Amino acid sequence: MDLRESNRPLSLSGSDEMAGGQALFEAESMVLGAVFLEPAAINDIILKPQHFSQSRHQVIFTAMRGLQHDGVEINAFSLVNLLGAGIENVGGVTYLTEISLCCPSVSGLEHYQEVMLKSYRIRELRKSAAHFLNHSSGETAEAFYQKYVETQELRSEKGKRKGEALVELYESLYSDPVHAGISSGYDNLDGLTGGFKPGELIIVAGRPSMGKTALVLNLAYNTALRGTVVDFFSLEMSEVQLYQRLISRMTYIDASKWQNPFRIFSEKETQKANEALNTCYKMPFQIHDQGRLTLDEIRARIQKTRRENENAPCLVVIDYLQLIPVEGKFERHDLAIGAITRELKQMAKQYKVPIILLSQLSRSVEQRQDKRPLMSDLRDSGSIEQDADIVMLLYREGYYKQGSTGLETEINLVKHRNGPVGTVRLNFIKEFSWFVSK
Repeated sequence: MDLRESNRPLSLSGSDEMAGGQALFEAESMVLGAVFLEPAAINDIILKPQHFSQSRHQVIFTAMRGLQHDGVEINAFSLVNLLGAGIENVGGVTYLTEISLCCPSVSGLEHYQEVMLKSYRIRELRKSAAHFLNHSSGETAEAFYQKYVETQELRSEKGKRKGEALVELYESLYSDPVHAGISSGYDNLDGLTGGFKPGELIIVAGRPSMGKTALVLNLAYNTALRGTVVDFFSLEMSEVQLYQRLISRMTYIDASKWQNPFRIFSEKETQKANEALNTCYKMPFQIHDQGRLTLDEIRARIQKTRRENENAPCLVVIDYLQLIPVEGKFERHDLAIGAITRELKQMAKQYKVPIILLSQLSRSVEQRQDKRPLMSDLRDSGSIEQDADIVMLLYREGYYKQGSTGLETEINLVKHRNGPVGTVRLNFIKEFSWFVSK
């Protein structure tokens, strides 16, 4: 039975041409037919409607997914009933019947999906390439690369992923987990986290002036010294301000002297600062402070870094969550924040980098006698708790005692998806923006 002999018009991006030819058409027919043959087969399909090249196949598959969602058995009758008058847009009952009878076995379902995904990848890359050629710019070049990355991740095979996961677990039997992630530079913190691992979303939160930015700046500096490529996105402080803090940390020069280093610095301090500037220039450490950085801009920068440093460990730091612009419309602010944290978690997984994300705490902390923060104190906490792999809350008792010179800062690891929780204590030397192990 050759379904292509039907004289009903096809609609594909405004064209009657069937992309991919006979093999693609048959693959799409077989996938749909397999569901008619064995309705449970839809649970083994990873395809989405857009992966079908023909609009009528997209409509049929969307209807199948609708029936699956509603718990209704998928057959010709239930589809006709669901589509109603729209049945004529997919070729009528006759075409639906032909599709339902075209697949003799579901054994080749994985192969047909791969044929369709391969064709979809090519179609999408052609569209993106044409857009780049017609509108050449840095942005369209990045968009084309992003499309390439996305399409390469489309795979129907499951066995290969299972094998890779088993190999990873096998290797973990013979390697020290402490060295499996990127070291923070603090042994007591690494003892709890095992280092920051690719794909992790790490939340660092605290009330204002607790030293959140100083801490992550220290973490980023420590990792960069060991060869990790760092992208530091600052939505609050300027690049100059951050480098001032970093150089104070490196040289032990009081940060307040940066108000006028030409007049205040001693000759020795000027020399030390100059050497530190040269070190910063050579380190794989990049600060991005371009105002209201959107998620798309952050993604573009991360993928550029990964493209340029395929074999090097990478770390991303974002300061801070509540300053990331919300795109789209949401009924509540916490839903908007949830969309951001989900997207950042996906970036961490996609680009295989740990992302350290700073967050504010609500003012409810200040109303309690014990002002140690809890995870529930995270602003818009629900989604943050859900998406984060690690949550670290900062607390410095000396901050709340007038005239206190207390340096000890508690880093309370209150969530660790893949390991223990606990408290790490560091001393904060404010004039140098430096955290040191106790």
